[in-house]
Amino acid sequence: MPSPIVIAGDPHGNFTPIIRACSAEDPGTLILLGDCELRVPLHHMLGSLFALGWQIHWILGNKDTETATEFDHLAGDFPEGDIGGKVIEVAGMRIAGLGGVFKPRIWHPPEAPSFNTRHEFMLSLPPREHWRGGLPLWHRDSIFPEDFARLAQHRFDVLVTHEAPSCHRHGFAAIDRLAEVTGARLIIHGHHHESYAARLNNGIDVRGLAVAETWVIEIA
Repeated sequence: MPSPIVIAGDPHGNFTPIIRACSAEDPGTLILLGDCELRVPLHHMLGSLFALGWQIHWILGNKDTETATEFDHLAGDFPEGDIGGKVIEVAGMRIAGLGGVFKPRIWHPPEAPSFNTRHEFMLSLPPREHWRGGLPLWHRDSIFPEDFARLAQHRFDVLVTHEAPSCHRHGFAAIDRLAEVTGARLIIHGHHHESYAARLNNGIDVRGLAVAETWVIEIA
């Protein structure tokens, strides 16, 4: 049997259900959908799963950039786990990550973007707004069109996102289109804390996860 691929909805600091669910499975791959709100570094919080041999990945949620401590406990402690804007292969399945949220100052589809790239945005900012030599902390979770352009160059089976596609009342058709052009068959998202299954008009399946809910991808 292939190792399980477990997707976890926004923990918001409560990792107990996620650890319990993973511990009941053979070691596999765990993907966190953002909004971890870590009070301690990720390696400490999920130390038992790391020790068992779990491969752990994550994407940013909007809550992960509210304080430097929360950001550092995730992105600083385990940067190699970040799959935002990347594609990984697990058990023959290609999984892409799209972290963060849309923000009006940058891009809020269907409106046209104010900035296409992080470089463009940085050039518009006075130096006092820079954080650690880069984007302001508040915008480390902002989605830019360049993120879509990067992922659109690939083909993959599953798209994991923090934001929702259009089947959710607060979702975005731009995510539908990204999944379609890349050949994705499934979108899994967090952010809205609702557990549901749906299908987009383009035939792509969608799974929304509640707070700290876990769901195992069925490997065809």
